[in-house]
Amino acid sequence: MSGPAADTRLSPERSRVAADLVEAIAGSWALLRPDQETAVAALCRPGSRVLVVQATGWGKSAVYWAATAIIRAENGGPTLVVSPLLSLMRDQVAASARAGLRAATVNSSNVGEWSRVEHELIADELDVLLVSPERLANPGFGRRVLDACAGRLGLLVIDEAHSVSDWGHDFRPDYRRVSDVLRRLNPDTPVLATTATANQRVTTDVAQQLGKATLVLRGPLARGSLELAVVPPMSPLERFAWVAEQLPRLPGSGIVYTLTVADAERLTAVLDAVHGGEVKVAAYTGQLDSESREHLERALSGNAVKALVATSALGMGYDKPDLGFVVHVGAPPSPVSYYQQVGRAGRAIEHALVVLLPSPADRAVWEYFATATIPDPQQVDRLLTCLEAGSGGAEAAWSVPALEAETGLRRGRAELLLKQLAVDGVVDRVDGGWRRTALPWRYDAEHYESVVATRRREAAIMDRYLEGRTCLMQLLQESLDDPSATPCGRCSACRGELPTDLPGRPSPSGVAEVAALLRGETHPLPPRKMWPGGEFGSRGRIPAESMAETGRTLVFADAPEWAEEIRGFGPSALPSDELLAACVDLMAKWRSTWSARPEVVLSLPAAGMRSLVDAVADHLTAVGRLQRGDLVAESYPADLPALSSAQEAAFWDQALHVDASTAEVVTGRPVLLVVDATSTLWPITVAAAMVRRAGASTVLPLLLHRRP
Repeated sequence: MSGPAADTRLSPERSRVAADLVEAIAGSWALLRPDQETAVAALCRPGSRVLVVQATGWGKSAVYWAATAIIRAENGGPTLVVSPLLSLMRDQVAASARAGLRAATVNSSNVGEWSRVEHELIADELDVLLVSPERLANPGFGRRVLDACAGRLGLLVIDEAHSVSDWGHDFRPDYRRVSDVLRRLNPDTPVLATTATANQRVTTDVAQQLGKATLVLRGPLARGSLELAVVPPMSPLERFAWVAEQLPRLPGSGIVYTLTVADAERLTAVLDAVHGGEVKVAAYTGQLDSESREHLERALSGNAVKALVATSALGMGYDKPDLGFVVHVGAPPSPVSYYQQVGRAGRAIEHALVVLLPSPADRAVWEYFATATIPDPQQVDRLLTCLEAGSGGAEAAWSVPALEAETGLRRGRAELLLKQLAVDGVVDRVDGGWRRTALPWRYDAEHYESVVATRRREAAIMDRYLEGRTCLMQLLQESLDDPSATPCGRCSACRGELPTDLPGRPSPSGVAEVAALLRGETHPLPPRKMWPGGEFGSRGRIPAESMAETGRTLVFADAPEWAEEIRGFGPSALPSDELLAACVDLMAKWRSTWSARPEVVLSLPAAGMRSLVDAVADHLTAVGRLQRGDLVAESYPADLPALSSAQEAAFWDQALHVDASTAEVVTGRPVLLVVDATSTLWPITVAAAMVRRAGASTVLPLLLHRRP
């Protein structure tokens, strides 16, 4: 415990209120522990600031429920809980009803209830309101609700408070706007911040943001119920096979984490196919709507599924006390985020199994995560220039879709940059969109370099974890600066072996089965529908007569079934027999949806792999008894990732052309366009329009590798 001295005990009257609430939530046997009572007692003082850093399952929510009950019993105002987790909000609303408190939530899943909930809050008919950080940052919500009740809030709770700090493992710009709420609060409003995943640097940063007089309550982070294990490194394909073979044998029900959405969906499909639906699984990612997420969470809680195959979207806040296992197909880049995810398991049972399946392929994902949230100065300049020079004048608000079209930035990237700029006060979110402020923007290179360096140091700790030479739980505790860290005696490092019946590798037949299943998948390739404007010139909807049909992708992102093949891709690469056979098989499966069978094959080395793409095109020409033509590419850009959509489309418009002989071949005929690799689809979009203008009746794109 650190911070100012404080009463650590509740008065008899307050103690009775807290005891009644805890019993209603957890049963007649439940009592506040001394450290929980210390936090509640502190929050009963006007203007107090408390930061609780405790292990998952410690009972952090009990602190703010008890404090709320006491504050409301003494005629104080309602509690506002800021949480990023819809699952936690749902659990907390249910818990409040058991405790006799009135709680409601305002988030993306209940838009139709917002007006009623806001009215009840302002009318003092609610004890607790739970909101997402995105809602908190919304100007309309701030004007209607926060301005109306900020002066009379009884308690502000910042859940998962490590997100307030950009030194935390999960930097969320909307969460940084919590500081705006703190400034608008009545100084007498108590503030509680809670997290299970903050090292000393994050703890210090959050405490400083709360105020100099912050009381920090920090406890031991060891989880005695968890048996941690690291399996020797495998290929991505072997990992999928390992999970397929071992899943039925794992204890109870649990979570299988993947690093990407694509892997979550692919692994789910593999498990369904291998087990024929007898071992029920489902994919859980951030791309699901809130109703689907809630349905899957209930399915796992009720053991209706053996496992959810999930990204980090299923993490903080999900509470299944008897979760029996957590398996990671790929190591997260941070020991902090790994500790948070494995903390879902073994909360109310004596033993849960936690297994990590590493692969050298994870390194590229780690490097992406290290820099993904760092603003690119050129992109920021494009965004600010657009906001400053809009046709609507300096006061006009820009929507994100309009900024996407004008700047060429992808929508998700534009949204992230805008939220980061809003934290610095450089832009404002107003009704109708975003607007530039008068504050200048400066790229703080020293700060961002420090953030990246910190993330790479965390990745180095994960490297040590994967080596398994020292106690795994101790290493996680030490990464969170837990002074009580000691060897656990249960993990694979302490025991010098994997848990009983847990193999280090899958069977060769299992690997072959998974490879065949994955290589037989179909990946549709929808065409782009809008021209980018800017340097390209044309903007707006692409006419139907210039658009490609929905195509197919052979290798999607970092597909594990093609990992070895992808590593061999390069300027002089040639396709393997397996890749050629897969292309023929793909064509056979695809033909049922063609508007017309292709008669001409064109190749486009968009990534400069002419030998590869020409060999595939030649093979398909021979097998299908088609005609062969050529697209002429005069040059290839060396810095495609740095180009905006408009710049890249303009480049391809200048670099490609259809010569007279090819125009004669394609006129009036369906064309198969074979492309080596792209992430943006602009070479396909521009080439298809050119070929259609040259007279082709339709263009069917076959993309060998859709890069992430």
